[in-house]
Amino acid sequence: MKVIVIIQPGGPEVLQVQERPLPEPGGEQVRVRVLVAGLNRSDLAQRRGHYPAPPGVPADIPGLEIMGVVDAIGPSVLRWQVGQRVFGLVAGGGYAEYALTHEQLLTEVPSNLDDIQAGAVPEVFMTAHDALFTQADLVMGERVLIHAVGSGVGTAAVQLVRAIGGTSYGTARSPHKLEQARELGLDVALPLPDFAPALRDATGNKGVNVVIDFIGASYMQQNLEALSPLGRLVQVGMLGGSTAEVDLRLVMGKRLRLIGTVLRARPLEEKAMVTRRFAEQVVPLLARGVVQPVVDKVCPFEQAAAAHEYLESNSTFGKVLLQVADS
Repeated sequence: MKVIVIIQPGGPEVLQVQERPLPEPGGEQVRVRVLVAGLNRSDLAQRRGHYPAPPGVPADIPGLEIMGVVDAIGPSVLRWQVGQRVFGLVAGGGYAEYALTHEQLLTEVPSNLDDIQAGAVPEVFMTAHDALFTQADLVMGERVLIHAVGSGVGTAAVQLVRAIGGTSYGTARSPHKLEQARELGLDVALPLPDFAPALRDATGNKGVNVVIDFIGASYMQQNLEALSPLGRLVQVGMLGGSTAEVDLRLVMGKRLRLIGTVLRARPLEEKAMVTRRFAEQVVPLLARGVVQPVVDKVCPFEQAAAAHEYLESNSTFGKVLLQVADS
């Protein structure tokens, strides 16, 4: 089978197409013939040598989410049959014509989504749903600040907040991205870099109940200022640095919760729970068109380097995908 391999740490040019043996599923593993693979910023970090794959996963093949068709199943698989359309998470190795994953990390694709649309779903909607509802305990009517609202996870989070009757506030690198986010349901666009004063004005000094942040250190102080009493800050990324000073007076005085989250490093049982909640609570919304995947660009499989370069440009809105094969 063809795979995209990181031949050494570096820029997009270190991605090459190579041939690898077809993997055989064992136990509760499912082999998926990959049709679409999603790109994520963690793939960029892995390519640079900063985000190693966990044990037992191909160290040189990036890719954390796939959409495709069940091709073969291990002897202990109970949930899936050959030929079913599925999408879900892999711990690595998603940039390949075939990929292995545990049966509990897959979900059946709703029939209203085509392959490209389905390929834009798994990582962003699972991450957004987990951050909002499992980590932050978001309830109907609360106010949510979403940074990097034009990212894949950001576009998913905006729609999920809207779906439960919440109010969303968002930041992005460009006014154009904010306008695009408005079309998805963003209620209030905030300026950068000083978003906290504008948010206080927009909320009548109430602040927001939840902040979903991908930036990290450079936004920490303003995030704490933006939160209302009993507010929750969910740290999903650290594009703006990993080390920040924290004003504990704000944390204590407002009784805030600071929550860190990642998906890839979680044990199987936790990732399976994320997948189950996604299947139960998000897939029906996708099937009814209440929320929808946002696709920015689809690149041919062999052009993974160009796809990485485009993702690194920070001009994207929604998902960048690799089309591995036709259905």
